[in-house]
Amino acid sequence: MNSGNPLSIILPARNEAINLRPLLGKLTERFPEAEIVVVNDGSTDETVEICRSFGVRVVTHPYSLGNGAAVKAGARAARGETLVFLDADGQHDPADIPRLLAKLEEGHDMAVGARHDHSQASWGRGVANRIYNRLASWMTNYQVLDLTSGFRAVRAGRFREFLYLLPNGFSYPTTITMAFFRSGYPVAYVPIVAGRREGKSHIQPLQDGVRFLLIIFKIGTLYSPLKLFFPVSLGFFLIGLVYYVHTYVVEHRFTNMGTLLFSIAVVVFLMGLVSEQITSLFYQQSGSTTERQP
Repeated sequence: MNSGNPLSIILPARNEAINLRPLLGKLTERFPEAEIVVVNDGSTDETVEICRSFGVRVVTHPYSLGNGAAVKAGARAARGETLVFLDADGQHDPADIPRLLAKLEEGHDMAVGARHDHSQASWGRGVANRIYNRLASWMTNYQVLDLTSGFRAVRAGRFREFLYLLPNGFSYPTTITMAFFRSGYPVAYVPIVAGRREGKSHIQPLQDGVRFLLIIFKIGTLYSPLKLFFPVSLGFFLIGLVYYVHTYVVEHRFTNMGTLLFSIAVVVFLMGLVSEQITSLFYQQSGSTTERQP
């Protein structure tokens, strides 16, 4: 590896002792010159001891702050100009890292490991991810192959521009991907096969429904809110129009329900317009801050 362009490999970990030993063995053997940073997110098992036995850097949270918080802590601590993020549960194969780095060499600012359908954690998760991908593709006019993959290589400077946007939970991949597309930073996808994790998953199935809705909303608000709000507004307007025509023909009057539907259409459209302006200001501020940095 070129010492002038060091690589940092970041692994968010919470109670992943059973998976870390084989994973760190592969990483230290394949990338002996890379900086490996394990973010211990409040683990209660032997995660820290195993990391120390391999001589890798450990950033420790006194209690669990979330996957996104661990990613941000790792990005702040890393010294490399290129960052690679992968899960500590053994699902991501270190052998795929050079393929991601090759995309950065081609000029992309971020390369994402795109999982095949049969690599998804569950049938329900696979269906949800397909919906995310199609919605994100429609929003960005670019084929998004895996919006929620946590396996990615990225230029450190570009990634740190958006640390303030990243949530502390599991939806950080959605946020950073949409932020890159919005800012015009090229993103590439590399097909991968994700393995099966050992041990217990930290994602709670009962919260997946709420998480699904929040990610759908986040996809729209992070890229182009008006593109999401306008169809909703148009839907309410058309329903109100049909209802108005029906009541006028049948009852020869304009009802309060028609007024309500038209009002909702206007309010939703204005919400989208205001959100669009706020989103633009966020990215303008981020770009100005980056330009002022030495």
